[in-house]
Amino acid sequence: MNAKESQNTQNAVEPVFTISRVFNAPRELVWKACTEPERMQEWWGPKGFKGRVAKMDFRPGGIYHYCLRSPDGHEMWGKFVYREIKAPERIVFVNSFSDEKGAVTRHPMHQSWPLEMLSTFTFTEKNGKTTFTIQSSPLNPSSEERKTFEEGMGSMNQGWTGTLEQLEGYLAKTKK
Repeated sequence: MNAKESQNTQNAVEPVFTISRVFNAPRELVWKACTEPERMQEWWGPKGFKGRVAKMDFRPGGIYHYCLRSPDGHEMWGKFVYREIKAPERIVFVNSFSDEKGAVTRHPMHQSWPLEMLSTFTFTEKNGKTTFTIQSSPLNPSSEERKTFEEGMGSMNQGWTGTLEQLEGYLAKTKK
């Protein structure tokens, strides 16, 4: 691990949630699906939710601010603050819930959920297929936030599985 990678993982704690999926798509396409706002809004979020991009400034220090609308019309806002971008291999960012203006807020249904998460997306290609791996851990959590995160890993797996299924559907209908 180099000094920059060490800085980007600083203050993250165990355990680390990890999920991977292999897509029948080239890495370049999976990368674009995760870095271009018009593509992100097509698949990002839990099954049944519709995404809307408020802002995407894809650079270290930049943000991705988005809204997810549930089938019953409820809106949830979220935000990434990018720390490291190494195209087309890795994206490191701090993920949080937010309000409409982009201020960090608590999880709307779990007040003891960690306020911020350190997340890493990695993309590896082999024989035209891409393995997309997501790792996430609480950033500077209280002991209560850490416990809530540990207890919530099963629901995170369920949520991410649905999100990755949406990405798979998007990639299947997208050629470039």
